[in-house]
Amino acid sequence: MEKIKTGIVGLGRLGKLHAHNIAFNIPYAELLAVCGVVPEEVVTVQKEWGIPYGYSDFGEMIQNKELDAVAILSPSPFHVEHIQMALEAGLHVFVDKPLGINVEECLKAEEIVAKHPDQVFMIGFMRRYDPSYKYAKQMIEQGKIGKPFLIKLTSCDPENTIEGAIRFGASSGGLFIDMTVHDIDLARWYLQDEVEEVYAIGGSYVHKEFEEYKDADNALALMRFKNNGMAMFHSGRNAAHGYQVETEIVGPLGSLRIAAEPYKNLCTIFDQNGVVKECSQSFQERFAEAYLEEMKEFVQCIVTGNKPDITAHDGTMNTQVAFSATQSFHEKRAVKL
Repeated sequence: MEKIKTGIVGLGRLGKLHAHNIAFNIPYAELLAVCGVVPEEVVTVQKEWGIPYGYSDFGEMIQNKELDAVAILSPSPFHVEHIQMALEAGLHVFVDKPLGINVEECLKAEEIVAKHPDQVFMIGFMRRYDPSYKYAKQMIEQGKIGKPFLIKLTSCDPENTIEGAIRFGASSGGLFIDMTVHDIDLARWYLQDEVEEVYAIGGSYVHKEFEEYKDADNALALMRFKNNGMAMFHSGRNAAHGYQVETEIVGPLGSLRIAAEPYKNLCTIFDQNGVVKECSQSFQERFAEAYLEEMKEFVQCIVTGNKPDITAHDGTMNTQVAFSATQSFHEKRAVKL
């Protein structure tokens, strides 16, 4: 099988993880080119991984006629522009969330993608590819808990990453856009329905710096779906124990709980501290397999000519709900979509 020659823009924490997966963990993919704003990072990746091409300009990279596809991990404000440029250059496109930095941009991206039906387009909501979340989806489809009517979701970043969250507070879009959007995607996916109304509350309980951005370090949202399903969300930025993502799906015949405790692995430590279970400390660690599987899906769709289950429209809807939650938080009222 001829390998899918892929370029990537953005060599931050997640960009480098995706680049490594493309380069070394997907047999039918080849990382042909890397692009980043820090020349030293580009040169280092090229030398250490043996990547043929390095660029500091995205427009220049996508003119490389050897490329089949591109993964866009650039900062969020560039996503729509880069999507359009890449699709018009004839490339298949993977882009990390968010699709755009507002609903108008997302709708524009949807229009652009619709004009290129023969090219694979995929947006990165990796939790759908996590083995435990996929298994829960299968259980729902098999009727194990009946038709779900309630989803309870928790996503908390560790306290040891708070400096980065504060540093990017002005450009993150806020807690609901930056973090809760992944949980929103899961709720829509499991309930197979769209949000009708949202009410959100929260505050800067630990780190007052977020008040400058009209943001929160912890927030809650309650959502009602069109078919009367319910979802409860807690998003936080200062978990003392580590990175925690927990989901409970409730139906009339039972419930499914995913990662009720954020254990790093199945090892239990017995020492002077007592009986200890270590916790995951980052999203890269917790969802390492999910990130690999979603990129495999993208490349496999190019090989087979199939289209990913997750669409540009999912990106728009998740963003719209997240912005409505942000509006509710700011205005202290329920918001109907």
